[in-house]
Amino acid sequence: MKLDRPARRATLVVHVIAAAGWLGLTLGLLALAVTAITTESPAMTEATVRSMKVFADWLILPLALLTLLSGLVLSLGTPWGLARHRWVYTKFWMTLGTTVASVFALRPGVTDAAASVASGAGVLDPTDLVAGPIVSLSAYLFMTVVSVLKPWGLTKRGRKHRAGSRNAVDGRGVRQTA
Repeated sequence: MKLDRPARRATLVVHVIAAAGWLGLTLGLLALAVTAITTESPAMTEATVRSMKVFADWLILPLALLTLLSGLVLSLGTPWGLARHRWVYTKFWMTLGTTVASVFALRPGVTDAAASVASGAGVLDPTDLVAGPIVSLSAYLFMTVVSVLKPWGLTKRGRKHRAGSRNAVDGRGVRQTA
């Protein structure tokens, strides 16, 4: 399946917007977490942790899944392929991993912190509150750099595919851009 130019460009726009939104949301979660653990005001702590819960419950998963799905469509619908270039392959697995971590680690951690703060106990473990956003933000920044630089070359599968395409009818490889 190959995407035609308008579909490829539209999917790329969706992918970039979703990924940028996910990165920005994570930066916002980090700012809220730092505020929650550094403020002296219990009311401010509760407000920031509740805000984190709203973001984690309503925005993290849709943006993560949209980023994952649009990236998968782009990789399968363009000559980049999913397993032809190491940078695409790395981004796919990192996106999948951060999506899973967001669902099974970040969201439950924020939910637990919100319950703790709502009961009046405060933030029990400040490290847990900031660790998720720090790890996620680091991963998203790394993936952004990889998307721009496209390092590491072809995978074994990509080298086989390229060798096969050189033996094609006209012998020219295709490189698509937006």
